Amino acid sequence: MLKAVLSGYYGFKNFGDEAILSVLVSHLKSLGVDVTVFSSDPTYTAETYSVRSVKNFDLFGVINTIKNSDLLISGGGSLLQDVTSLKSLVYYTFIIAAALLFNKKVIIFAQGIGPINCKFAQFIVMNLLKFCNLVTIRDEKSLNLLTDFGVKAKLVCDPVYSLSVSNSIRTSKVGIQLRNFKTMNNLLLQKLALFIVEKYSDRDIEIFSLQTTQDYELSKTFRNMLLSINKNISVEIVSDDIIDKITQLDILIGMRFHALLVAIKAGVKCCAINYDIKVEKLAEDAAIPVISMDANEDFDDVYLKLQNLKREDLLRFAGTKSFDWSEFDSLLTVSE
Repeated sequence: MLKAVLSGYYGFKNFGDEAILSVLVSHLKSLGVDVTVFSSDPTYTAETYSVRSVKNFDLFGVINTIKNSDLLISGGGSLLQDVTSLKSLVYYTFIIAAALLFNKKVIIFAQGIGPINCKFAQFIVMNLLKFCNLVTIRDEKSLNLLTDFGVKAKLVCDPVYSLSVSNSIRTSKVGIQLRNFKTMNNLLLQKLALFIVEKYSDRDIEIFSLQTTQDYELSKTFRNMLLSINKNISVEIVSDDIIDKITQLDILIGMRFHALLVAIKAGVKCCAINYDIKVEKLAEDAAIPVISMDANEDFDDVYLKLQNLKREDLLRFAGTKSFDWSEFDSLLTVSE
């Protein structure tokens, strides 16, 4: 049985990264691959995905696991960048370097590369990725960066497009998904709260906290804003069974890319809050309305666009996206 090791931002209970991990583990298991995941919370990861899991900073365990594996899969997500932290880039490149040192196959899986500002970090990434067996990246900007580095890479869609979602149950609920980000501001929250109360005060409102460390306090703040405008509005914060609950919504107004992607796949009418270029691009491709972080839109116009969205158009768009596993699968043979 082929033994694969997965390295990424796993165990932190970030919705997008965990959704990618779910898709990846499911695909590997369907091919009979034995899976081990490096995780910040090995118990959670092992129980959630029925895999072996090793603490990500257990140096002996990490090295030993790589040494006894056939293949390393690094990603998805934005692992190779030094904007969030140079330390994290050093960690993920160390994992890749160790696998290459032990002559293991290495796949860079659906990653967003960069920004990488440190020249030494650029040198490390460029020279490591040239020796990987397959490099797949998720956006044109990353493709251009790797082309400049002289690294051959393949552009793929987000693997969460491969996620199987059910849209058999539909409610009248309205979902709000916010994340704490440097451009988050009170004006946006206030305008959004007024909009929700004005247009949807007769609905059940669910505020989705997709990563407790980043979302929960902001979710509480927004819930209190809604209640201060209308104390009778029905509102709750949701932090579990996220995918099932998103697919049951009538409408989702959200920031995070993968929350919107899951909604689109389920045919949920949605509006993007544009905090990042990847969200803007998804909104453009799926033809859904957008609210900017400075909230200068006409919210009546946003409401009309939401009302006029057709679920079949969203489902049709999602159906045009298919993750290409062909080159990935061709590498899943045990090394001699």
